[in-house]
Parts: sequence; C-alpha cells; structure tokens
Amino acid sequence: MSKCAICGKPQDPNYRPFCSKRCADVDLNRWLSGGYAIPAVEEDDPGEDEMPPTER
Repeated sequence: MSKCAICGKPQDPNYRPFCSKRCADVDLNRWLSGGYAIPAVEEDDPGEDEMPPTER
C-alpha cells in the first residue's frame, strides 16, 4: 500500500494520496500559503535598454 504524502502512514482511499483529512488540509495550506513555491531568479530583459525613446 502507498504511503501518505505528508506523514508516511498508509493512504486512505477516501483522501488519496493522504491518510486523512488532516493531512489533506496540511497540504492545501502549504499550497495556499506559498510553501510549495519554486524559487526563481528574475533576469533583466536584454532588449530593455535598446528601446527607442517615446515621441513627445
């Protein structure tokens, strides 16, 4: 049997891939609070400095 994605206990078919509503709620909270965010490095736009000046 597969293990819960949060605590490692056996999965409950009603809450798959979790073992309980509690673990499903823990996972949901992590998504909503940004706990699963992927860090990103923003780079400057290479063409940003080469833009023509606006007409007046």
